[in-house]
Amino acid sequence: MTQRAILSVSDKTGLITLGRGLAALGWELVGSGGTAAALRTAGLAVRDVAEVTGAPEMLGGRVKTLHPAIHGGILARDSAADAAELAAHHIAPFDLVVANLYPFAATVARPDVTADEAVEQIDIGGVALLRAAAKNFGRVLVLCDPADYADALAALRGGSTTEALRRAMSLKAFALTAAYDRAIVDFLSLSPRERLGEGSLGAGEQGGRGAGEQGSDPLPATRHSPPATRDDTEVFSEEIDLRLKKVQALRYGENPHQAAALYAAESEAGPLGGRLLRGKELSYNNLLDLDAAWRAAESLLRPAVVIVKHLSPCGLAIGATAAVAFPAALASDPVSAFGGVIAVNRPVDAAFVAEPALADLFVEAIVAPAFAPEALDWFAAHKKNCRLLALGESIGDPPALLEWRAIRGGLLAQTRDAGDPPDAGWRVVSRRAPTAEEESALRLAWIAAKHVKSNAIVLAQATATVGIGGGLPSRIDAVRLAAAKAGERARGAALASDAFFPFADGVEAAAEAGVTAVVEPGGSVRDEEVIAAADRLGLALVFTGARHFRH
Repeated sequence: MTQRAILSVSDKTGLITLGRGLAALGWELVGSGGTAAALRTAGLAVRDVAEVTGAPEMLGGRVKTLHPAIHGGILARDSAADAAELAAHHIAPFDLVVANLYPFAATVARPDVTADEAVEQIDIGGVALLRAAAKNFGRVLVLCDPADYADALAALRGGSTTEALRRAMSLKAFALTAAYDRAIVDFLSLSPRERLGEGSLGAGEQGGRGAGEQGSDPLPATRHSPPATRDDTEVFSEEIDLRLKKVQALRYGENPHQAAALYAAESEAGPLGGRLLRGKELSYNNLLDLDAAWRAAESLLRPAVVIVKHLSPCGLAIGATAAVAFPAALASDPVSAFGGVIAVNRPVDAAFVAEPALADLFVEAIVAPAFAPEALDWFAAHKKNCRLLALGESIGDPPALLEWRAIRGGLLAQTRDAGDPPDAGWRVVSRRAPTAEEESALRLAWIAAKHVKSNAIVLAQATATVGIGGGLPSRIDAVRLAAAKAGERARGAALASDAFFPFADGVEAAAEAGVTAVVEPGGSVRDEEVIAAADRLGLALVFTGARHFRH
């Protein structure tokens, strides 16, 4: 009996080569719509689906292959009973199904896509063909990826396909249809405003920006994060299907005895959505630190440099250029910066690598939107092992709506901390208001505190941090650590605390170190004691009404 193949593909890559190979083996080809036309244009003999079914395409092409003459031929098992039933209905079996799907994911990724356009890209017939053939892998070979055409032809030229090959292609087809359905569910779950990118959570303190934009204030008082919601019907669905692909096997995890891997939603995705330009592969710890550093760097509107060690910033600075900001960020804690990672929210250029301090600093990795050719040449000559991660266009992507953390027996999900909510507002609660310079320092310290491990204490001048204490169970100890890091630079500095001071000892220790202004959320039962201490010590004290724990 002549072997038969049905071909119905949206992506016609490799179609003609496959068709010619099958025709050379004596196969009968059946094609739908544009697939049949493409094969015929290439000079191949092909029957239209409508000829096989005896029914024309309907509803503008929505109905083509959904017919017993097609699906009976695919789903029939290799048994005498099924063969007799096919013969009774004058249906010939299919031995090969070649199908891929309408580009739904690519369509909905367009910023201007409409709901009607998206719905029209929901494939029905192609999914049905793939699932039918995949179900019947005991007899039928299914191909959904042009990359598999050559291996399939080689097997067919050898006389027959193996069950192992048919099973592998079946699994690939089911994986494709599962991911396809997930993309549809994800899109249809969005509100019309979310589809247009309006009012989505996680836009960051400053919103989107181009690489060249400038600003005089690191965090204008009028900027707020979009409103968060506690209504889980709006944010958290009842079921979550996380389908990720392994894009990199890592040498090890946090420690050499732990195995690790990097997973991403897209199989071609690079680390953090960017591209590694130089250096060894990024490690598990590198990736965590770079992510933390970039989150802090992208939260600043002006050119900024952030140095991170062990998931917490040890230096953060802004300046007219990234080259100006770098030495100030390094000066915040040069000892801790050794062996850390750096995030730069502007392209790394010749001026940046010309900073003498960079040559003397051991840096594991640097993440930036891009690296100028002169900078790449400098790293090749002076720091060939330093990993350089370019984020490119991915820096304009909106941050993920949800953040995930694994716990025993499950996952925790929360909306991203995108800064102070709209109902929060800075309020001077001390007798003395901060000066303009103190306010600039307070605002920079407040941004930095959100990225430091709790309990987070940040001391800053107007353009750079000078001392950071975090990751300690005691807030007063964090104050003392930040002050010790700052030393004499604490005099005249501003202090930010990610949560309220439960006792007056925190502001007392700050004042003793020379701090002149403090910003904290407020909300303690001892707020009045804290305010009284600030007034007694001549500090300017500001309450924000918003907390920024980072556990």
